[in-house]
Amino acid sequence: MITLTDKGAEKVREFLSGQASVVETAGLRVGVRGGGCSGFQYALAFDEQREDDTVFEDKGIRLLVDRPSLPYVKGSVIDFVDGLQGAGFKVDNPNVIAACGCGSSFRVAEEEEVSAV
Repeated sequence: MITLTDKGAEKVREFLSGQASVVETAGLRVGVRGGGCSGFQYALAFDEQREDDTVFEDKGIRLLVDRPSLPYVKGSVIDFVDGLQGAGFKVDNPNVIAACGCGSSFRVAEEEEVSAV
């Protein structure tokens, strides 16, 4: 399961309210892609549901996860932060075992271990 903080849900709702035509199938896509100095980077985007997505719902918000990303983000909490280095979504991911110094990429345990979580 993936969850949102109250502030994270509020920011997603703000964006989706301006996209009324797709609100029935839209949500926050939570995924990972290869890259960065630690191996993976988060890919967060507002998107419509796709056929193979796993869909979680929290605080009335749909969270869309593609099948390959699911083991890497399972159990994550998504927040929205506004600080000195800018504003944006922050992922608190229990699967991360190491992150780069700037915090833009991360590494997880071997895929087999992540799948068991």
